[in-house]
Formats: sequence, C-alpha cells, structure tokens
Amino acid sequence: MAQRDGRSETLDTLVEKVRVRRRDIRSTLTVLHGQGMLDVLHMRLTLSGFAIGSALIGKTLPALRPAPRASTAAA
Repeated sequence: MAQRDGRSETLDTLVEKVRVRRRDIRSTLTVLHGQGMLDVLHMRLTLSGFAIGSALIGKTLPALRPAPRASTAAA
C-alpha cells in the first residue's frame, strides 16, 4: 500500500504496524531481499514482489502459528 501511495516504510514503521519483534521483521526483509522480491536498501518492492503483493490484496493468509489449544479440565 505504501509503495502504491508513493511512501516508503522503514524498519520502525513496520515493527509498529505489524506488531512483531524487530528481529523477526529484519529477518523476513532479508529473506525477501534474497528472493528478489524486495530491494532492502531502498525499502521498495521489486516488480515480482509488487505483483505477488498485489495479487494477495484482500486474501486471507493462513496463520503462521497454530492457535493455542483450549485446556479442558478432566472431571
């Protein structure tokens, strides 16, 4: 969204928006950069990263971690 609007995100704004640990955001950005989907030096999506991101707008992605199980007390 930010790139379409002509804005760029920073590590700090991503941490604030996503509410994930800084270390996790940084490692994800490194992976995306390595896969050629993000130019991490300019914090801009590449053409392939932009195409994939645009295709996922409005889609519900699966959870990264399973939901915690509710504990039940044995009678």
